Order: sequence, then structure tokens, then C-alpha cells
Amino acid sequence: MLRIITQRTYAVAEIARICERTHDDQVVQKESMVRDVLQTVRHEGDQALLNYTAQFDGLSLNVDSLRVSGSDLDAAYQQVNKDLLDAIRLARQKIEAFHRERTPKSWVQFAEDEVVLGKRYTPVDRAGLYIPGGRAAYPSTVLMNAIPAKVAGVPRIIICTPPGLAQGIAPAVLVAAQEAGVTEIYRVGGAQAIAAMAYGTETIPKVDVITGPGNIYVTLAKKLVYGTVGIDSLAGPSEVLIIADSLANPAHLAADLLAQAEHDPMAAAILITTDEILAKQVAMEVDRQLAEHPRRTLTEKAIAHYGLAIVVESLEIAAELSNQFAPEHLELEVAQPWDLLPHIRHAGAIFLGNSTPEAVGDYLAGPNHTLPTSGAARYASPLGVETFMKSSSLIQYSPQALQKVASAIDLLATAEGLPSHAESVRLRVKKSH
Repeated sequence: MLRIITQRTYAVAEIARICERTHDDQVVQKESMVRDVLQTVRHEGDQALLNYTAQFDGLSLNVDSLRVSGSDLDAAYQQVNKDLLDAIRLARQKIEAFHRERTPKSWVQFAEDEVVLGKRYTPVDRAGLYIPGGRAAYPSTVLMNAIPAKVAGVPRIIICTPPGLAQGIAPAVLVAAQEAGVTEIYRVGGAQAIAAMAYGTETIPKVDVITGPGNIYVTLAKKLVYGTVGIDSLAGPSEVLIIADSLANPAHLAADLLAQAEHDPMAAAILITTDEILAKQVAMEVDRQLAEHPRRTLTEKAIAHYGLAIVVESLEIAAELSNQFAPEHLELEVAQPWDLLPHIRHAGAIFLGNSTPEAVGDYLAGPNHTLPTSGAARYASPLGVETFMKSSSLIQYSPQALQKVASAIDLLATAEGLPSHAESVRLRVKKSH
């Protein structure tokens, strides 16, 4: 049963508890295990990957089978029906169109006194995409990670994904990768995959940026290799927060809450509403829809531990509580969502109105579905083209321009006790006379 809270102080405490759900003592223990995996892969390379695949996935591979073969890639198309292929291609088109509009553009500005300033954007050389595959297949995650990298112009993109058991990697994942222009795919998952991409092995290349969501072990591995490589974010268990008024449909709200809860036992699903009757109706709908749910055990755990329905006096208070949580996904299921939007400061993606379920964003609206979680939306943004690019500042001064600012630079450098800084300017100014 979805718990209903009407006391605001208790609601604030529960939101804080759920936001901190990835920082308990068990996570500290898991971080130590992940650290060991990273060091082992760093020192033992491919052999460590094979050992961990046997240990964690129960699958015996050899070095030659780490990379998905061309024949396997071709065969995947024979196992995906035309309707699904058409859906993948539609999603690809919409995601690509959105991300092309977001591509940073280099610029140069000719300022006064013959000063030229600018910024130059270039892609990283190699990107590594982690595609989860433990509890389900995620072709949408392939598209959301690979397409921005392609649009950014990354020359080499690789994918690591769990090998699966007898059935292998889901054909839809392999097809989505090829549709996005990626054919270098490796059968390795978990923290060991992150280690392989961060440090490189005999078979898997070292990359510059690692993106993509995963379980707690993957997230911790990304945290620990950050600095050796860049990462998109520490995407933890999925979460949705819904703000709803009395006009919202209880069945729709329940389905949207369950759409997050079915991802992971640690997924969070929170409803904040001004209508207590609606809260009770949603709680009953959650139970009804759970009764025959194919992933009932997993989903019930998430609802029991991290599901809430909070009743508040106004939509403004609802927005305040939402900002405290800074949700990955925020649905504004209210009559006038654009009027409420100015009150929202922190959210990874915002879905406005009753006809915009979060699932639209998961698959093909265009904006990326790899989003900051666990409160990170306070300072972080969705994955995008810029994740796979970096910028260089451009600066050029003419002799006349340098002459005009030389004394100011001299004073600042001297104040900081850096005489050679000052001298490097003085010499040029003297030379110009």
C-alpha cells in the first residue's frame, strides 16, 4: 500500500530519507568491493573481466568472445520485428533532432583595441557507453547515450553491456546500437566494465568519457574513476515526483508511479497533491495495478520503502517540497502546469500536463532520459551533446592592446608575488617600443 502522509514535518523528513537512500552503511561496504574490482581489472586486464563475468554473470567467455561479432550484429536484425524496428528509428530521429539543436557552437569575438576572444568546442577522442541489462533490455538507453556522442562528433564510441545468459544480449539493444551508428560492443557489465573503459585492457580501449546508468555497483565505479575519465553523472535508482490537483486521473497517476517503481527495488515514487481523496484513490489504484503486475515483487519493494503520497495545502507548498527532493522526473499533473512551472527550481526533466506521462520522455520525445538523481538536479543537468565535448578558450592581443593593459597586469602580478608573470608582459611592451 502506498503510504499517505498529511503532516508536513513528517513529509519533509521522509523526502530527506528517500533522497539519501544511496548513502547508507551497505553502500559504504559496496564501495570497498567496487574499489577492489577496479584495481584488479586495472592490473589484470582481460583476464579479470573473464573471471568476473564467470563469477557475477555465471557465463564462461574467452577473450575472442568479449566483443560482439559482426555476424551477431547482423543476426540481431532478423530477431527484431518490423514494428519495433520502426519505433527504434522514429525514436532515433526525434532524439537526434533535439540534440542537434543543443550542439554548442564555437565562436570568436573581435573586441575593441584589436583583442580577439572566443571559445572552441571539440569532441573527446573516445566515449564509453554503459548500457544496463540485468533486469531488462534497454534499447532506449542505447539511443539516448549513443546519439549525443555521434552528434558531438566523437570519432570512436564503444558500448559495454552485461552479456546475458543463454539468450545473450537482447537483439533490440544490438539493433539500437547499429541504428545509432555504434558497432563496437563488448559483453561485459558491472563495475568491471567501468574499470575496463576507464583504464583500458588488452581488448577494450581506454576512453575519455563514460556515460550511462547502472546499478549501485556501476554508479560507485563511475564515482571512483572520475578524474581518470569524465562521467555524465552518478545516476542512481530511478525516481519520479508527481504534483497533482483534484482534476488528475487516479489510474494515470498510479501507473506513472509504478512506471518508476518497476525499475528497481530502490526506485522512488512520490505523489504530492492538494486533494486527500485523490491520494486515497491513487493508493487503491496502485494496489489494483500491482495485483497482476509482471514485476510485482520488485515493484512492491520499491513502493513499500520509497513510495509516498503527500497531502499539502497548496500547489506552492507542493513545489517547495519538490524542490527539496530535486527529482529526476517531475510530472506537473495540474490544470495549469505552466503557471506552476516558475515555482520549480530543481528537476532533471519536467513533464507538463495530463497527457505527458514520463514514459514519453523515456523513449522518443527527444530530450535525454539520462538524468541527475538523488538530489543532483540541484546542480546537474541531463546528459547531452556537451557531455561528449570540451571547450578551449581563445585569446589574442595585438601589441597595442597589450600596451594598454600592461600596467594593470604588472600590478596584479606583483601583488600576488609572481615577478615572472609581470616580467613576461614588461619584456613585450618594451620590445614593442
